[in-house]
Amino acid sequence: MVSARKKYLGGGRILPPAVRGDMTATELVEGVFSSYNAARLREGARLFARKMLAPDSTVAASLTGALTPGGYGISCLIPLVEAGFLDWIVSTGANLYHDMHFGLGLELHHGSPFVSDVELRQAGVIRIYDIFFEYDVLLDTDAFVREVIRAPEFQQPMSSAELHNRLGRFVAEREKVLGTQGRSLIASCYRAGVPVYTSSPGDSSIGMNVAAMALAGSKLTVDPNLDVNETAAIVYGAKTSGGKSGVLILGGGSPKNFLLQTEPQIQEVLGLAEKGHDYFLQVTDARPDTGGLSGATPSEAVSWGKIDPDQLPSAVVVYADTTIALPLLTAYALANREARPLKRLYDRREELVDRMREAYLARVEGTP
Repeated sequence: MVSARKKYLGGGRILPPAVRGDMTATELVEGVFSSYNAARLREGARLFARKMLAPDSTVAASLTGALTPGGYGISCLIPLVEAGFLDWIVSTGANLYHDMHFGLGLELHHGSPFVSDVELRQAGVIRIYDIFFEYDVLLDTDAFVREVIRAPEFQQPMSSAELHNRLGRFVAEREKVLGTQGRSLIASCYRAGVPVYTSSPGDSSIGMNVAAMALAGSKLTVDPNLDVNETAAIVYGAKTSGGKSGVLILGGGSPKNFLLQTEPQIQEVLGLAEKGHDYFLQVTDARPDTGGLSGATPSEAVSWGKIDPDQLPSAVVVYADTTIALPLLTAYALANREARPLKRLYDRREELVDRMREAYLARVEGTP
């Protein structure tokens, strides 16, 4: 009885300090986030900084929800990329499209969700909950995308990572001219060699403009086969080189699955020996009992081979709004982990795919 009691009462005593006005994010997370989802955020911050950001770990992030128009690309994601804390990304196309507004010097404003959308429409103002911007912001960004993808270098099939890297280069050039450097995530990923994929290339204004240009004879297409193989090869390369793979899932949806399906692609489809991602950290407000992927737990992912079952203690789900949790995670990581050398995985895509192809063909040829 006594030993059993000690087993369950071995955690630290709940006795937080009084909150002070000069507390750092780390002090708040470590000292005050003592229970409930605050405690899950503390566990997630520790997992991210202490394990996922170890030198031998390759970290992927998936992005859903309107993060970039809310400024979270500038405030959080770009600092994480520049510190070498995010090695590759899967995002909704909408986040990448709205991200370009900032690099192009276009303005988004604080607003209120409690207004007449009929009046906003009549005034030519677009609303994303409490974010307002002129309709011309969309038209100007569309015009930029169409002008860029007219270039000869875009007249071919490519992965979404290649499309976003090339777009990022043009945005980076505009940033230099406009003095907006450091505001665009895809421009920062271009500079850092971080490949950025989207799981649904046609489901955003970038894809819509690519489709429009196809009507005028453009040869640009986004090849999903390249995306599936490149993302799987990144994970396979990380694991077979003796490293680990960590996933930071912000929200859920299609990007979450596209990021996690890399392991079933390696194990189930290609038939290569693997056990799953090593580290899993998700911030979500979705419930698991409705059956949606956004709420699916890491233990459920084990049944698919997406997560290494031996690593379930290194899996944390934080039930919170990403716009609250992400700044705290970012501040905690930057305060508690030195910047890492950039892996520049974008530059290594062909090498990594070739290595996975060789392993796959060797297995197939060796199959009776």
